[in-house]
Amino acid sequence: MTVLTVPPVPQDSGPRRTDPGGTPLPPRYEDQWIGGAWTASDAEGRLVVTDPSTERALATVPAGSVRDADLAARAAAGAFERWAATPPRERAALLRRVVEAMEVRADRFADVITAEVGAPARMARQTHVGLSLGMAAHCVETAASYAFEQRVGHSLVVREAAGVAACITPWNTPLLLTVQKILPALAAGCTVVHKPSEITPLHARLLAEAIAEADLPPGVFNMVVGTGPTVGTALVTHPLVDVVSLTGSTRAGREVSALGADRIKRVHLELGGKNASLVLDDADLAASVAATVDQMLFNTGQTCLQWSRLLVPRDRQDEAVRLAGQAMDGYVTGDPRDPATDLGPLVSADAHARVTEYIRRGTEEGGARLVRGGAGRPAGLTTGYYVQPTIFADVDPLTTIGQEEIFGPVLSVIPYDDEDEAVRIVNGTRYGLHGAVWSGDGARAERVARRFRSGLVDVNGGQFNPAAPFGGFKQSGIGRECGTAGLEAFLETKSMQLPQGGGQVVGPRLRSTAAARPADTERNDG
Repeated sequence: MTVLTVPPVPQDSGPRRTDPGGTPLPPRYEDQWIGGAWTASDAEGRLVVTDPSTERALATVPAGSVRDADLAARAAAGAFERWAATPPRERAALLRRVVEAMEVRADRFADVITAEVGAPARMARQTHVGLSLGMAAHCVETAASYAFEQRVGHSLVVREAAGVAACITPWNTPLLLTVQKILPALAAGCTVVHKPSEITPLHARLLAEAIAEADLPPGVFNMVVGTGPTVGTALVTHPLVDVVSLTGSTRAGREVSALGADRIKRVHLELGGKNASLVLDDADLAASVAATVDQMLFNTGQTCLQWSRLLVPRDRQDEAVRLAGQAMDGYVTGDPRDPATDLGPLVSADAHARVTEYIRRGTEEGGARLVRGGAGRPAGLTTGYYVQPTIFADVDPLTTIGQEEIFGPVLSVIPYDDEDEAVRIVNGTRYGLHGAVWSGDGARAERVARRFRSGLVDVNGGQFNPAAPFGGFKQSGIGRECGTAGLEAFLETKSMQLPQGGGQVVGPRLRSTAAARPADTERNDG
């Protein structure tokens, strides 16, 4: 009988279960984090969390129900008034305890993310967890120094919590994108219901454990695992939910927008991207291509920020393709628990089928040349959702692989003839999330970056800045996360008009009448 490999998971699962032969079985979770306690779910179905490198079960969790979502929304609504009234510095102090509890669990977070996402161990610890901890600390300090009130003339402008926030997060960089939402929401004074992806819910249970240790008031943070059609829909349409913040596909964004429109909910969307790395004719081609390949392969290509299109001058395409292939040769695909591994599997069987279908379409339409990789599995990897890093050259920017978000390690090399054509290609998709421009002239690179229709552009390798607003143009999203903008996404604005000195308090009509007659001290009433 096959022994299941079970990674470290949150330690609230009770005694380890075994089959009749004594073989360990995956942990079976029965509850959701609601109202400050692990609460039994009434969901009839179960969700199996799978290790994408072995295709074996890691754990089972409740499928989530409308009742689970309703209990969580009601708990959040019940806790809102007290939490919103808590002074911002006190909220920040409590949230620092959350960050500290996360730091204590850093290695466990990394193990869980390696297991459920398939992220290589080194990358899980350094990037998935390390960047998440840095983002969490930055969110708290941003809120601690934020001016929630200011005078504008005779008005007091007050920024107040928007209400109950439903935060719906994806599976690809799950801890980072969860922290990017829930910490600003909590710091703003909102109460939160978190719905993690049902594909990767184990890190969310561990995060709930950390939040419980920080001793936030019951109901301030709630977590419900379930599917989008059931739990997600129930939260988006719930009358007690005021704000919905989603990171997901453009299709999911459309659905959430439509569901939220009925009640005029505030909806923030961070969606997909078909991002371009534009190498201008005066750039260092080798350095630009190597950086593009490295960024494109991060998380096995499963990021919305991925530079999946490499634009190069037509007369240098063959050189760029050769350099890209050489760069890819330096990356090891394999077991994510092996320290030597750079690329793990895709997250699921569905993801594997989707990416390999895109690769097949790339070979069949538009004249693109497959120069590396392909739809077959990497050599020696017969189990797990692995795919070969792939390069297409001579890609027509209007074909499927030039337009659609593939979400895998597939690079489309697109030649161009001049700068204007290159910018048209960069902007020629329905997306506008991220991009890069490379030039030997910094001023030229910045000038071209200003022409990109995208929310984030890296100029000559500029690094990600957690204090800067993050979000997309066009169908890449609505609203901004990170920094002050991320905090303000969960705030409402109130203007309080204060008296302008002494005098009689009157309405607009009476005020104009009073202004037209002598002052009271000068009137003769008899």
